[in-house]
Amino acid sequence: MAANQAEAPILEALARYADADELGFTPPGHKQARGADPRARAVLGDAVFYGDVLASGGLDDRLTRGRTLERAERLMAEAVHADHTFFSTCGSSLSVKAAMLTVTRPGHRLLVGRDAHKSVVAGLIVSGVEPVWVEPQWDTARHLAHPPSAAAFAKAFTEHPDADGALVTSPTPYGAAADLAGIADVCHRLGRPIIVDEAWGAHLPFHDDLPSWAMDAGADICVTSIHKMGSGLEQGSVFHLQGDLVDPAELASRADLLGTTSPNVLIYAGIDAWRRQMAEHGRELLGQTMELAAHTRAAIEAVDGFHVNDAEDFCGPGLAHDFDPLPVVMDISELGTSGYRAADWLRAHHHLDAHLFDHRRISAQLTHADDEQTTTRLLGALRDLADHADDLRDAPHVAVPSPADLRMDQACPPRDAYFARHAKVPTAEAAGRFAAEMITPYPPGIPVVLPGERLTEPVLKYLVTGVEADMFLPDAADQRLKSVRVVEED
Repeated sequence: MAANQAEAPILEALARYADADELGFTPPGHKQARGADPRARAVLGDAVFYGDVLASGGLDDRLTRGRTLERAERLMAEAVHADHTFFSTCGSSLSVKAAMLTVTRPGHRLLVGRDAHKSVVAGLIVSGVEPVWVEPQWDTARHLAHPPSAAAFAKAFTEHPDADGALVTSPTPYGAAADLAGIADVCHRLGRPIIVDEAWGAHLPFHDDLPSWAMDAGADICVTSIHKMGSGLEQGSVFHLQGDLVDPAELASRADLLGTTSPNVLIYAGIDAWRRQMAEHGRELLGQTMELAAHTRAAIEAVDGFHVNDAEDFCGPGLAHDFDPLPVVMDISELGTSGYRAADWLRAHHHLDAHLFDHRRISAQLTHADDEQTTTRLLGALRDLADHADDLRDAPHVAVPSPADLRMDQACPPRDAYFARHAKVPTAEAAGRFAAEMITPYPPGIPVVLPGERLTEPVLKYLVTGVEADMFLPDAADQRLKSVRVVEED
């Protein structure tokens, strides 16, 4: 019997908790806002505190006999055609680690697209799994990486037949989607599972005109961030499972190993509410959003100095397999400035925050929350940016390497280098040394330097010139990159 997608078990349990006037002598210590600082209540509102209750012994009883979370996860699984679904309040950064540790184990190998998010690399460091890097498909003219091809994964399995599985990121933050069905076929012919980091694809199951989502394409595990393209709260993540290559009990155990014992029920409620919203109205809402995106893209394309990247730019032989139009990626190189400088100008002059920005692009992420009012404001700000392009010229040049020069030799596993004794050396003297840290331009959060890679002049020059152009490196020990952390030499 099909579940009733009009239900929202977590939201309904919160309503019952409030109606029952429950009195808890338990955490959280603010006790339904009574102990919260009045200044915090004035900013946050009491609803935040009223909804902040224990998951068990609060929202549900001490033995979770109401099965509130279990029922919400079952509804989500049915809504998106998965066999099992797990909610996480620790973001997809945790979910992807749980998936990796279920598919493989310390000392074993996993095929990983080199365009993976830093959370994947963190998973490698924590677990001791040895990565076999699979190269992205490079658009050399645009200096942009798209997901690796199925053929690249097949070649990697041929060279490393002992690999336990594969991990691919799709779609990318720029909207480029992988040939997931092809990669899944490569994996399954060898009896290996595929993990898809689909953090930017929460909306994909709910409209047929969007790229195929991971479960429909045959993935075994899929990780998605509800807070990115959905309408959940920050840190809301869901991971899904199907097929018989991965034991659901093992996946649940790995998630329990890494996750918090104090989950935020507000985040659970946001996931639950979003699932119901999409199950009931997703096709209509996303259809409207894609129409809005099409009109907005055309209007931006008409602005002098702007080119909006579309499927013709991103898809084709040697490029992406498919394309999500909702991240509106704009190439502004004709304006003679950088995405970093343009993003700062938009925030300072129009209180408008760009989604992504790099040496030549900015991006505006559209979701079902956008409408004519928000896109009109966006267009006005972009036209004003074009009018003030002369004020933004002469941005520092970023020395972006070729794909061949960008890739460095992984001389030792990331875990070994990260935990090795390290030294801090001037960046000008770091070439040839083994990195002992991740160095990641953010956004989008794809590391340029990994622990264990042998540093090269082109990569160091790219990062140094990037910092001079206001690239942000949040995980570098020295964010201004005057020095680099390297493995200490004997």
